[in-house]
Amino acid sequence: MHDIVITEFMDDGAVERLNRSHSTLYDPALVDRPGDLAAAVAGARAVVVRNRTQVGAALLAAAPRLECVGRLGVGLDNIDLDACKARSVAVYPATGANDLAVAEYVIATAMALVRRAYASTADVVAGKWPRQALIGGEISGRTLSLVGYGAIAREVARRAAALGMCVVAYDPFLPEDHPAWSTATRMELAGLLAEADVISLHTPLTPSTRHIIGANALTGMKHDAVLINAARGGIVDEVALCAALRDGRLAGAALDVFEREPLDAGHGAMFAGIPNLILTPHIAGVTSESNVRVSHKTADLVLDHLKARP
Repeated sequence: MHDIVITEFMDDGAVERLNRSHSTLYDPALVDRPGDLAAAVAGARAVVVRNRTQVGAALLAAAPRLECVGRLGVGLDNIDLDACKARSVAVYPATGANDLAVAEYVIATAMALVRRAYASTADVVAGKWPRQALIGGEISGRTLSLVGYGAIAREVARRAAALGMCVVAYDPFLPEDHPAWSTATRMELAGLLAEADVISLHTPLTPSTRHIIGANALTGMKHDAVLINAARGGIVDEVALCAALRDGRLAGAALDVFEREPLDAGHGAMFAGIPNLILTPHIAGVTSESNVRVSHKTADLVLDHLKARP
């Protein structure tokens, strides 16, 4: 029996810190072995997860001693908060620890999509010289539209402004007098999408945000705009997005999150052969540096909880 069970990858230094004071099982492949996972958490007081481990009724039933869940990241879509609350299981996300990584991902991806110059390796090696086809644009002077204006979006806004972009944002939950509006112009969603050259999504997945970027929203965007989703799968209607990209009604897109993760063969097929589309495996918030920050913050939260309840 182990006090702490870690089901997905974590920085080795943080794992060692946990193991110094508590019996700790670290198995980053445990998420893919449901039977072993259920057996492993039987005596656990704490479980540490990323975004793939489902912390719901089944796991809670298998873990009668569970006191807390450490989340290596900030999204809580994979954690049944109501079920945890009913069991008095505390949930600790590593809020803020990967903000910088996501912000840099958004900026880098926006530049790649707008410049359109980085998919030519095979042609150049083959002796082709497709300069005319690869003449893209500059992000300086373009409008960045942020859907959601929380901490990560504000980090994006600061970097975009430094690069000469005009930053606008939509966030109905952020009061009009909030100091954050000093770094972006507040707009309603329809107008914000219509003006956008680059759209970046920064909302949680809720009933009101599911498919907020759907067929109607895509129709209201410029044909030369690009879309980036490094927030949550399900915010974008993937079928509608693929249709817009194939029809030339949107110039490009980058998805780091998907409605089903990882993609299976059937789901992934819809994205095949679409030009100027970047797909990454839910990695925007994970860098060498952010993994250390997230891991140690999560370790701190779990250790503080267990220390308070010996």
